[in-house]
Amino acid sequence: MNQQSASQTRSRIHDHCVLVLNRNWQAISVISPADAFTHIVSGNADGMEIDHENNMAPLAWDAWMKLEIREHDYAIGTAAGPVRIPTIIILKSFNKVPLFRPKFGLKSLWLRDGGVCQYSGKSLNFSDASIDHVMPQSRGGETSWENCVLCERLLNSQKGDKTPTEAGLKLRKTPREPKAVPVTLTLKNTLGIKDWQFFLLTKAA
Repeated sequence: MNQQSASQTRSRIHDHCVLVLNRNWQAISVISPADAFTHIVSGNADGMEIDHENNMAPLAWDAWMKLEIREHDYAIGTAAGPVRIPTIIILKSFNKVPLFRPKFGLKSLWLRDGGVCQYSGKSLNFSDASIDHVMPQSRGGETSWENCVLCERLLNSQKGDKTPTEAGLKLRKTPREPKAVPVTLTLKNTLGIKDWQFFLLTKAA
């Protein structure tokens, strides 16, 4: 491992760059190499060895320590010498897929409403979008999924403390809280890690 790789490793050890699979090989989260090694050393997980022919094998800590460090691998230094950083680990006992429930906010509202103003039907740039309270806060309206929609900033300003009816506006659809989805559907390979392609629905960036 050259000096550049060593520097990259130091900055990568706490980055979220290790995909976690449950024991059924379903992707459930992304963690740091530091946390991944904790799982492997404690026996809670195996590291996933994927060779150049895409053959896969879960390896416990003793076997993982003996793996060669290939040109494209990251590694950490240990008393026993450099150890490869896994790209994927597999939990030994956990078999569930957690549900993802988006937190309320402009970004989540943007995703729920498809980036479309819920009054005009206009596709918005994120910078032009705002949160509108269907029933204005000044009149007791809550900040909730059921009372908020994506709206053009200018239109939102014009609506002010009026209801849609009073402002001559009509909602495209009734706002509702998004349904929880399996967390696997939300994981994306933004780092472009080749090994992840076998377990994620999204392609490498």
